[in-house]
Parts: sequence; C-alpha cells; structure tokens
Amino acid sequence: MKRHNITPRSGWQQKVEELGFNFHTLESPYWDESVYYEFSMTEVETLEKATNDLWELSLNAVQYVIDNNLYHYFHIPEWFIPHIEDSWNNDLPVIYGRFDFAFNNGKPKLLEFNADTPTLLFESSVVQWHWLQDFDDRRDQFNSIHEKLIAYWSYLKEYLHPGFLHFTTAKDSDEDLTTTEYMRDCAIQAGLETKFLYLDEIGWDTTYPQFLDLEDSIIRNIFKLYPYEWLVHEEFGQNILKDRSKTFWIEPSWKMILSSKAILPILWKLNYGHDNLLESYFEADKELAGSSFAKKPILSREGANIQLINNGKMLAETSGEYGEEGYIYQALCTLPDFDGQYPLIGSWIVGQESAGIGIRESNSLITDNASRFVPHLIL
Repeated sequence: MKRHNITPRSGWQQKVEELGFNFHTLESPYWDESVYYEFSMTEVETLEKATNDLWELSLNAVQYVIDNNLYHYFHIPEWFIPHIEDSWNNDLPVIYGRFDFAFNNGKPKLLEFNADTPTLLFESSVVQWHWLQDFDDRRDQFNSIHEKLIAYWSYLKEYLHPGFLHFTTAKDSDEDLTTTEYMRDCAIQAGLETKFLYLDEIGWDTTYPQFLDLEDSIIRNIFKLYPYEWLVHEEFGQNILKDRSKTFWIEPSWKMILSSKAILPILWKLNYGHDNLLESYFEADKELAGSSFAKKPILSREGANIQLINNGKMLAETSGEYGEEGYIYQALCTLPDFDGQYPLIGSWIVGQESAGIGIRESNSLITDNASRFVPHLIL
C-alpha cells in the first residue's frame, strides 16, 4: 500500500458535480484527488478475503445474540426484539454494509462494522471510478460496487412484496440524500419501480394500521437511510410493530445488532485470536484490554467520543454527545501513518459478497467528520 501525491484534474469540481456529487467540499475539500493510494493485487485479495470471512462471522454472531438473548448489551428495547427476530428468522432482504479496517503491514484489522446506514457509497462506487478513467484508464480498481448493487437488487426483486420499492431518508443532509438516491438509481436499473419520499412525509393509517406514501398508497417495501437506534426511540418506530401490512424494511431490523459496537466483544469471544479481529471487551472486563486500548461508545457516529490510550497515556480523543449506553474496550490498533496522514479503509459487502473499498484519510488517528475521501487504484 503506497500513497502518491498528484495534481487534481482541471475543473474537477464540475466533473464530480456532473455525476451528482454535490457535497465534495464542506468547510474544506471532502473529496480529495490530490492524493491516491496504490494497492497490489495481493493486498486486494487479502482485503477481499477478510471482508467475506468477517461477513460470515458476523452472521454467526447475530445468531448467537438471538439464541442467548443478549439484547441488553445492545440497549435494544424489549418491545422491538420480536421484530428483530422475525426479520432474522424470515431472512428478509439485506443489501449492503461497510467494514472499517486499519490496514497495517498487509493485515486488515476490523475497527467497526457500519451495518445499518453506511454512507461513502456513491463516492466509493461511481466517483472514484470516473476519477480513475480520467487519471489512468489502463489501471484497475478494487470496485465492483455498482455492478453488484444492480445485480443484487435484480435478485431481490422476486422476494419483495408486490408494488413499489420506496426510498427514504431524513431531510437536511446532502450526503444521506445522495446515498439514498444513488441506491434508488441502482434499483431502477435493476428493473424495480420506485418512489422517493422524506422520512417525515411517510403517513400512517390509523384505521387499518399501515404506512402510506404521499399518494396514500400502501408502503410495502422501503429502503431507509435512518438508523434503527433512533427509530426505536420515536413514535414512528413503534408503528413498525403495529403495521398490519408487514412492510419490508431494508436494511432489516436484525442489522441493528451488527451496527452496534457491542458486536465487537461478541465477535472476539466467538472467534478468539482471529487474524482480522482485535481483542474487544465490555466494561465489566475492561481490565483485560490492558494499558493500550481504544475506548469506544457502544453507539456513536463519525468517530465521536473515542479515546485512544497507549501504555496508560492519552494518545488521541474526540468529543461528542455519545456514551450514555456505555463503552467497549478494543485493543489499540492505530491507522498506518503516511507522514501524518492516516487512511481508514471502508470495505463493502454487497449481496453477501465483498465488492470494493473506499478510503477516508485524516490528519488524526481518529477518523471523524472532517476526514477526506481519497481514491485508489491497483498496481
């Protein structure tokens, strides 16, 4: 894995905007093509295998949580458990997820799994691929995300309820809207009939309890980019159990188990010593983590409220509003250092298969909402 500094394309802003990528610059550039990372085919194969292996381990871990009634570790309300178990036992449609890796010396180590509402999707699949075509179309990229999304939506078509596939997200986030509309575009290319509406536009029929769209049509299938951890604390979420039409929610609610960092100690317990996992413990066993560890909230986003401790001393930390549910303690594994730039590899699983990577780069050891997205290629 090598890092290269280059000159950005002339007029790159217009080029990415023509693709529909409008949040390329926030307070500073989010999309950064002044640098790219180079991988060998051996490294790509290593990342691909780790992603596929961890997906299988994750599915086994969900079954273990359900079989042993471990929901209290995840702070999942008891009233929502039947929906989770129903979505798992009935194998409801699932489309994607993103494993975040520290990739040191050719070894991927899992830092967390973004299983419910992962973003970085559009820039990982479409934007960086178009960059490669302009930069050097003789090279390849670890990136079959777009093709796999279309293929898997096509596969899922016969498993969905009859009718439209709705897509929804909350307002006021260009990133979430772009991700949702991109996913919708892939479904359209797969031959599905779709509708979009914002989350607060979803109606509720109190006479015959069911979800309705703006045209008062029943919502039978819906892709949401909105976390279950928020839904279960809202009246809207409670309607999911009252819904007599049994709407398919994508991702299914069992993904709530994998989207919590509470899954990390369970993965470690079930797969002690696995080459792609880091020692991880709940607070009751935190002394087992030793003097060098990452302290992470069970529920958090964008790298908030994380502490990195090295030999008992603070190495890095972030602030935020998370931590009420408690923390997990994970063996310290710092991101690789390229002259003060730290890349985090997001490795995508689409339709049960590894599909490619996207890279976030930061000036800090903790990847946060100020981190940049940078492209990559294969040597």
